Amino acid sequence: MQLKSLSTAKMTAKAVAILAAGALTLTACGGSSTPAASEGGIQLINAGKLTVCSDVPYEPFEFQKDGKTVGFDMDIAAEVAKDLKAELSVVDSSFEAIETGTALTQCDVSISSISITDTRKSVMDFSTPYLDDDLALVASADSGIKSLDDAKGKKVGVQQATTGADYAAEKGLDAQQFEDTGLLVQALQAGTIDAALGNQSVLGYAIKDAPSSRLLRSSLPVSSWASPSKRATPPWPKKSTERSSA
Repeated sequence: MQLKSLSTAKMTAKAVAILAAGALTLTACGGSSTPAASEGGIQLINAGKLTVCSDVPYEPFEFQKDGKTVGFDMDIAAEVAKDLKAELSVVDSSFEAIETGTALTQCDVSISSISITDTRKSVMDFSTPYLDDDLALVASADSGIKSLDDAKGKKVGVQQATTGADYAAEKGLDAQQFEDTGLLVQALQAGTIDAALGNQSVLGYAIKDAPSSRLLRSSLPVSSWASPSKRATPPWPKKSTERSSA
């Protein structure tokens, strides 16, 4: 993955390829009341609006700029809304609510750099994956950390409720949890933690202009990102598509 290109990337054919699958997930959304239908018969929570839950900030995928929520994931959300002839409405939600599916009580879909896991698939349906990313450890140059083993006993930060937090626990790291990646990156830059564990695309982007930090990647897990919606019965159709690779 080319980190710098993501911040300014326009929608590519690979990203657009998920739109059909993403739109199909919306037909499964619904609760005790009947959602409003947009043009084309897709059921939306609010008529004429595609309501998307996202955990902001998660640069370069979702972040605030000039009063607007922008980024790679937001480009995808905008294209889905355009395809549905609907207005895009972004709801800033905690990642914990997004990854457990509870955020979908107020949104049609979540688009927020969400890794597909078996636990998450048990409560949500996912679109076709649109990006592969791997975990990475970012450490300050003076921390002495050159591998994951070196991080044991050090101050390591993770974002709560993420695959990075799960992996840190699995590897026996006593990690400090942050509510969002913005706070995690701030702690790394301020030197209150020695290292951060999370998605390489986000952490790599955060330190691209920070010579005092280095990105360490060595046999860490790779995950696929997709957009979840409420569970469907029967499951909505899946279409094969290309995906971007980390």
